[in-house]
Amino acid sequence: MCLILFAAHAHPAYPLIVAANRDESYSRPAASARFWEDDPRICGGRDLEFGGTWLALSTAGRFAAITNYRQRPRAPRGERSRGELTRAFLQGSESAPVYLRDVERRSDSYTGFSLIVGNMRELWFYSNRGSVPQRIALGVHGLSNHLMDEPWPKVLRGIRVLKSLLGAGETELVTSLTELLGDRTPAPDHLLPSTGLDPQRERAVSASFIPGDTYGTRASTIVLVRADGHVVFREQLFGPGGVPEGCTELKFELNPAAALQGEA
Repeated sequence: MCLILFAAHAHPAYPLIVAANRDESYSRPAASARFWEDDPRICGGRDLEFGGTWLALSTAGRFAAITNYRQRPRAPRGERSRGELTRAFLQGSESAPVYLRDVERRSDSYTGFSLIVGNMRELWFYSNRGSVPQRIALGVHGLSNHLMDEPWPKVLRGIRVLKSLLGAGETELVTSLTELLGDRTPAPDHLLPSTGLDPQRERAVSASFIPGDTYGTRASTIVLVRADGHVVFREQLFGPGGVPEGCTELKFELNPAAALQGEA
């Protein structure tokens, strides 16, 4: 179960801060964060089964991230891959609200998802499980496998920690957010959400970091976008049991128009 924490125009130096964990089966093939060979404007990891992505940023300042929506009993698998929703936005030119209205019209083709898209000026959210396209208020937010800011323990803790870092510099942000994403402490039983999982499983996935044997946290990603358009994109990979498998840190610049005006 994934976690995306972000601060939108809440830090004096960084209009966008993102800290995210991708939880997935270890057997699913994926490429680590890099500039895509078939579209070098885009930086992010990639699902090698269908070619989509869970989180990425383009040099034009377009950002997209997605989580699965936890649902019990499980809904039938959608006929289309959810990862294409992020990829299509990153490669396109439509504004976020226009894009999400189109996604809403064909949302029945996908298994449950919660989607964030936007640019350096504004971010938008849509889920095909109980939400309409909506502009995200400036500030600090969290998303797991439900709707935006759902008060699950790891979402609430993540928001609290990120808010405490809104005056921090790059080194402190990277260090503290890495520690936050790596927290393996499950929530107390009395705070666990009721999402249809058995209690043992609910407890296991309540932690920010899930060190499973066949399924768990495979990537922890930190994205810092400075007001002048300088980007730090850092990804730590993990294997079964939460064993580290390498870290990538990319630094690049957004196109001036994207950095200064938030144009998509």
